[in-house]
Amino acid sequence: MKKTILSIVLLFLSFCLKAQSYIGFLTDNYSGVHGVISNPANITDSRFKADINLAGLSVFGSNDYYGINVWDATRDGYSFDLESKTDPKDTNTAALNVDVLGPSFMINLNKNSSIAIFTRARSFVNANEINGASLASIDDDTTEDFNFNEGNINILAHAWAEVGMTYARTLFSNEQHFLKGGVSLKYLQGLGSAYGTGTDISIDYDADGTDYGGGQTTGSITTSGNLTYARFTAVDYDNYDYKIPDNANGFGADLGVVYEWRPNHADYKINDSISNDFRHKNKYKLKIGLSITDIGSIDYKDGIREAYNIANTDVDENDFQDADNFGDFLNTFYSRTNTATGYGIDLPTALHLNVDWGLSSKVYLNLNTDFSLMSKDRITANRVSNLVSLTPRFETKWFSFYVPLSVIENNGFRLGCGFRAGPLYAGSGSLVSAFGSDNNREADVYAGLKVPLYHSAPKNRDADADGILDELDDCPKVLGPVENNGCPWGDADDDGLLDNVDGCPQVAGPLENNGCPWGDKDEDGIIDKLDACPEEAGPIDNKGCPWTDKDGDGVLDKDDDCIDAVGSVANNGCPEVVMQKLQTKLNEYAKVILFNSGTSSIKPESNKVLYDIIKVLKFYPNASFSIEGHTDSIGSYELNKRLSDARANAVKTYLVKNGIDSTRLFAIGYGERKPLATNMYKAGRKQNRRVEINLVK
Repeated sequence: MKKTILSIVLLFLSFCLKAQSYIGFLTDNYSGVHGVISNPANITDSRFKADINLAGLSVFGSNDYYGINVWDATRDGYSFDLESKTDPKDTNTAALNVDVLGPSFMINLNKNSSIAIFTRARSFVNANEINGASLASIDDDTTEDFNFNEGNINILAHAWAEVGMTYARTLFSNEQHFLKGGVSLKYLQGLGSAYGTGTDISIDYDADGTDYGGGQTTGSITTSGNLTYARFTAVDYDNYDYKIPDNANGFGADLGVVYEWRPNHADYKINDSISNDFRHKNKYKLKIGLSITDIGSIDYKDGIREAYNIANTDVDENDFQDADNFGDFLNTFYSRTNTATGYGIDLPTALHLNVDWGLSSKVYLNLNTDFSLMSKDRITANRVSNLVSLTPRFETKWFSFYVPLSVIENNGFRLGCGFRAGPLYAGSGSLVSAFGSDNNREADVYAGLKVPLYHSAPKNRDADADGILDELDDCPKVLGPVENNGCPWGDADDDGLLDNVDGCPQVAGPLENNGCPWGDKDEDGIIDKLDACPEEAGPIDNKGCPWTDKDGDGVLDKDDDCIDAVGSVANNGCPEVVMQKLQTKLNEYAKVILFNSGTSSIKPESNKVLYDIIKVLKFYPNASFSIEGHTDSIGSYELNKRLSDARANAVKTYLVKNGIDSTRLFAIGYGERKPLATNMYKAGRKQNRRVEINLVK
């Protein structure tokens, strides 16, 4: 029994993975698709055209109870029980994390965006609040008995697989300031999980506590406390053929941004125009990355979660060892207090800050911090240990070497080394310190193989002699200006203006409007070019401007003969008194229009008065007038009617010839029908021979 318990404890304490995977390698600008592990923004504006990871494994182990001298442990005859050092505490901790990056690749879509697809398998074991005195009791070789007095404890084991896709792109680029961002979305498949948490746990083992008689004894187990035990169902069966659990999946995400300070941005321009095209080079002096990884959880819908009161005395050790599984043992010898189906396991969500300082084109100094966002008290959560590392790095396209110096939560200072040589990468975050310590409690290693496809330096060729190297020329065989990336300007809308000077390169328009079609902002049917009021709708006959009504009398100025005086519509906008004066004046003028006797010809001495009449009519351009001819009763009625009509039209003809619109004039002869006085006397007949000009209302 004691050896069984000790083996379980050693399983947890011998392989403690709590820190970042691939320590040192992830700081390398040539880590390629591995960059998505710490920050999904890393893959864009990278030194790769594409990067294909074939297989990579990272294993990191530590504990804060056992310590060894690695050199001594390699010699024959080394006794782990006798020569290892122990450090019992009230809350010793342990965890397990293995990270496998399977077939994965990244590729640039263009110079501003990239994608990656990756596969990954991971496992974590977290054990917290283990009483070191209990471990020492189990480890005591002087007696078979032990007392395991834990109080509170929680242990979590979890393995899962990921299939993810990353998209990253440049968010901002302005000379010395550069920002990129990325996101990874992951489908998660649970591969197995189990966790246990207890309060006031006590296990007292007596090696001879059960007496079979005849000198035959075996161990007995006395326990107390409360225990919750959860697992996916396959854990309960011995000798089972493993298969991926049904109904155990979820989704996850990683988010990240990277800022670069590029004080030497002018060194990466072509002819002071094209920038950021030297994709084979690192351009930054300072790079700062911030990311949150492993947001999400996996739901084990068919999992079993049971709670027990484990108070019992003198349970036969053989009953424990003969049980089909741990769940059956608990259900047989202890009181189950609760049962539930289904539980969720949270991913090891963590915040990462990475600062990289370029000391030269090949030498860098990197500061990295990993901070767990999962509490140790959260029993259904995987968790990484907090870590701070400082890594000097020598880096070139085909070879890199790094020496990470790290301080890890509960494990102190670690010193390691690693390298990348073309397709091969390998290293350790604790190799140097592990072999240099008498009390080493940590060991990690990683290695892998990939197919990198790097960006090459621009070749010194300029086939079209336009001053732009072919590598950076969008039209390497056709001469074009630098500002159009080496391509000639076109005329997409065929309006005769090249696109670089065309205000509307996709829509044809006249030269005088900068290549844009004339618009009609006020939608009055008159294009802005011809519209005197392009912001306000108006009729064509007023050049696109609305008619005004200066005196506000309801008669538009165009129809108002008195635009400064309020009048009526009937008087064409003039007041009644004005119209009366007009009519009086016209009547006075009309009296002195003289005709040759018996004819419709106007006497020359009437021209002066007709000229005055014309001035009056022009002063009222919107008024209409009737010209009425009248005679006395001498002669026949028909003759007088024709004569009056001819004289009225003679006056109209004279007025029209001298600038009066014919549509404003109406001529009619009344003959002798409208006398002003009696025709019996000469004076009366003279009054009746007349032409009147009347205002038409």
